[in-house]
Amino acid sequence: MNSVVDLNQLKALKGKYCNSLNSYSRFITREVKIGDIAMGAHHPIRIQSMTTTDTMDTKATVEQTIRMVEAGCEYVRITAPSIKEAQNLAEIKKELRIRGYNVPLIADIHFTPNAAELAARLIEKVRVNPGNYIDKKKFQQIDYTDAEYMQEVERIQKRFSPLVKICKEYGTAMRIGTNHGSLSDRIMSRYGDTPIGMVESAMEFMRICADLDYHNLVISMKASNPKVMVQAYRMLVEKMVAEGMNYPLHLGVTEAGDGEDGRIKSAVGIGTLLEDGLGDTIRVSLTEEPEFEAPVAAALAKRYELRAKDFELLKPESLDSHPEIIIPSNFDPYSYQRRKTHAVENIGDHNVPRVIVDLSNQNLKDPFILSAIGYNYSAALDKYNMNEQTADFAYLGDALPSFTFPGNLKQLYNYSTWRNLSDKQNSHPLFSVEEYLNTEQKDASLNFIETDIKVFFESSDKVYNGFINALTNDPTVVLILTTENDHGMAEQRQFIFDLLNQQLRVPVIIKRSYTSMAEDNFMLHASTDIGALLTDGLVDGMWLQSADISTKIINSVAFGILQATRTRISKTEYISCPSCGRTLFDLQETTQLIRSRTDHLKGIKIGIMGCIVNGPGEMADADYGYVGTGPGVITLYKEKEVVKRNVPADKAVDELIDLIKEHGDWVEPAL
Repeated sequence: MNSVVDLNQLKALKGKYCNSLNSYSRFITREVKIGDIAMGAHHPIRIQSMTTTDTMDTKATVEQTIRMVEAGCEYVRITAPSIKEAQNLAEIKKELRIRGYNVPLIADIHFTPNAAELAARLIEKVRVNPGNYIDKKKFQQIDYTDAEYMQEVERIQKRFSPLVKICKEYGTAMRIGTNHGSLSDRIMSRYGDTPIGMVESAMEFMRICADLDYHNLVISMKASNPKVMVQAYRMLVEKMVAEGMNYPLHLGVTEAGDGEDGRIKSAVGIGTLLEDGLGDTIRVSLTEEPEFEAPVAAALAKRYELRAKDFELLKPESLDSHPEIIIPSNFDPYSYQRRKTHAVENIGDHNVPRVIVDLSNQNLKDPFILSAIGYNYSAALDKYNMNEQTADFAYLGDALPSFTFPGNLKQLYNYSTWRNLSDKQNSHPLFSVEEYLNTEQKDASLNFIETDIKVFFESSDKVYNGFINALTNDPTVVLILTTENDHGMAEQRQFIFDLLNQQLRVPVIIKRSYTSMAEDNFMLHASTDIGALLTDGLVDGMWLQSADISTKIINSVAFGILQATRTRISKTEYISCPSCGRTLFDLQETTQLIRSRTDHLKGIKIGIMGCIVNGPGEMADADYGYVGTGPGVITLYKEKEVVKRNVPADKAVDELIDLIKEHGDWVEPAL
């Protein structure tokens, strides 16, 4: 096993954030041993979660830990906010060992160095948050001179070094875990609330560890916004490599929420990084019982266990006239920039990404089937009412409906059927490349061409050049990009990179098909495959297909992916923490209560935090915050500003709604 820095890999990676954007290749990190279970190097991607019980309740914590282990957790994290909880970790560990469970335990530390130093002597790993641990967090803007800044770094080194030395002596691992919403005032003052600030916050602590020759480290860069989280991890890898480091990466989207939303948001962030070979351990943070987190994380990890090592994409070895794919100079993996395209009707340019759904196998005699994609038909009024998640296009293939579609829902037909329609209003053709090149009859405003990368690498020069000419000179074309590749996200990204290099501004819609797949896996795989491309601003829409999944679920997942990537907002977003022993109220019950009262507020972000540790900082960019600050007591926030303190919990939801109304963001729910 590789337990030291791989110098050849670091040299090859210099100036990049992963081994390859065109093939699947895992970034090989140091091996770090956590108890009897090692991570990093060539070990499998490890699964972990965190208890929600009171750490002083030994029995409850042990019972919950056992449920988590049996659900697939390989590491279990337990909060230790003070000395007494840190001491009780020894009792929890003892009871687990008596009952035959050898799972490594991790102490979660935010503010208390003494608790960390005690825990490091008792269990296998400690987690510290640089933004809270030693450094100052009072939400103050301070202008530091370089000398003052370095004095603070020296103060951190002096206070942090004892923990490092204890970990080194006892063989205890450490996670340095930066969170987007809890950067210190010092980091915020110099770098702002940015991915580079997150990276620098961790690097200061990592450098102290390196100076003390301590390398049993795992690093994380968590955020509730998957875009920020992805950018921070990428920056971290490049920064580590530049300084000769390759520590294992713990992946997670913090405060992801619950249900479908939490799973989709987690898959977008975690999956985007896994696709590029980054990540050695996963925690999916859901506002649910912790034993429900492990199966989701395991499903994400399993996909990459099955993927061939160093799987290569198609290359034009025998087609010298076709250009080699190279990474575009205007592609920036560290900031969001949407690819510049021209508008074709309502697709591309500044339009929100569009959603296509497949209705070709549906009963097209009944207008009620459209309720699955957001169009609710009223027979009494003979009209459609639309919700916030209405698909933009319906693919009908060769089927002809016997009812009138709503005006907002355009129909997409196979070219051979479209050309014979007597009424082509609101209907558009779908061509293969050959069909498009060999016919004169096209739509005057919008033509879809479906293809994959094989056109570039396996077609004749005549077809290839004709295709490029169409993409260059026909302003009515929208490209639907498909793939059958096991590493399909990278293949489709490679295709789009070529469009960027050739300065072709044709809009691109990604099509992915999933077969023999359960609903949960469909949700995770689609969120990864499409979310990764949306996170980098590369595409203008999506088309998800699965014969095993209902149209309603497919449509919901599509809009969930758009919401998670914040490229098209169609509902309220809840940034809710997964609960832990610090939580001061029932997070699951409260989240559902707040959701039931506010889920019609499209575009509003509400943070629901169980304690002051996770709020207001961890709410990061929430519009409103609901934070437990004492037993039965809630503090309400507008963004990061306290608005109401010491609100009784039984009145706090009503007060939250009043606060939303006061700021003009409330609308009455539709009847």
